This record gives sequence, C-alpha cells and structure tokens, in this order.
Amino acid sequence: MKKNIALIFALIGWFSLIAQYYLHIENRTSSILEANFRFFTYFTILVNLVVTIYFTSTVFKKQEVEEKSLGYLTAITVYITIVGATYQIILRGTWQPTGLQRIVDELLHSVMPVLTIIFWYLFENKTNVKYSQILKWAIFPIVYLIIMLIRGNFSGFYPYPFVDVTALGLKKVLINSLFVTILFFIISFLYIRIGKALKK
Repeated sequence: MKKNIALIFALIGWFSLIAQYYLHIENRTSSILEANFRFFTYFTILVNLVVTIYFTSTVFKKQEVEEKSLGYLTAITVYITIVGATYQIILRGTWQPTGLQRIVDELLHSVMPVLTIIFWYLFENKTNVKYSQILKWAIFPIVYLIIMLIRGNFSGFYPYPFVDVTALGLKKVLINSLFVTILFFIISFLYIRIGKALKK
C-alpha cells in the first residue's frame, strides 16, 4: 500500500512541477537562462522537488533501505508545512492566479503539503526521530536563504516580497527571516513531539 500511495503522490508532484515550469517559462520576463535560475530560487519549487523525489524513490526502495532513512520524511514534511503555512498566511493575498496557474498553485502550496502530512502520519517511524536532528534539518533552509540573498544582491531578483532587500532593506529582511527560522524550529519540535505522542 505504501508504494502505491507514494506513486500517486509522486505523479501529482511531477505534474505540478512540470506544469509550473511550463507556465514560468511561457510567462517569463527575462532570458531563458535567467528564467531557469529564477525558477529554482523559489523555496516552494525546491521543497516540492525534494518531496516528489522522496515519493518517487520510495516506490523503488527496498524495505531494508527505507528503515535506514529515519527522520528524512519528518524533515521534508516540516519543509513543505512551512511552504504551505507561509503561502496561506503571507502570500495568498498577494496575487490571484487563474486557469491552469491557479490549479498548479493550489497543488504546490495546498495539496502537496496535505498529502505529505498524510504520508508522514501513515508511514514515518516516529519513535526513532530525535530532537537533535532538527539542527541538521535547518541546514537546507539556511543555505537556501544565504544563496538567495547573495544572488538577489547581484541580480536584483528576490523570489518572495518578504525577503526583497531592495524594497525592505537588509535589516527588515533579516528580521523576517528570523521569524521564519523560529517557525521552522517550532514546527520541527511539534512534529517530533506529536509523532512520539501518537506512537504511545
């Protein structure tokens, strides 16, 4: 059952990413090369890509290999929960997509987070996930933030309005980033705590 569910979720993920890439390139306001760089500066895209690869790999993994991957599912669930929460709370009101863009938008920001949480609930070996792993999970978003800010300084492009140094200034962006970082640690702690409670 696990592999069948993973396959369905992976197909939804790949459809969402490919459709978003098509729309991104079709509606680009820069060169093809720059548009490709910008596509992968979105945390939403990177996280959905990681989640979709995880589901895809689950379809082909042997059980003994899966057992060694403790904590990975919780980590990506934390990432995509942040994607969903940030979008619903901060970004949803900033634009009104229509047509295919609206469908893809909901898939990436609403559907995939919910599907990942369901998969985590059903299949994560929650008792073996440790609080100490949270610091390792933090490396990915912190590195992303640093690279995104460095590239934005040279290109002038920032993927999200709350990290736009040009509009807000570096101090405000760092404060916003601090709040998101705190949110990351809170959500990580809650997933581990809830997971252990569920197993009891």
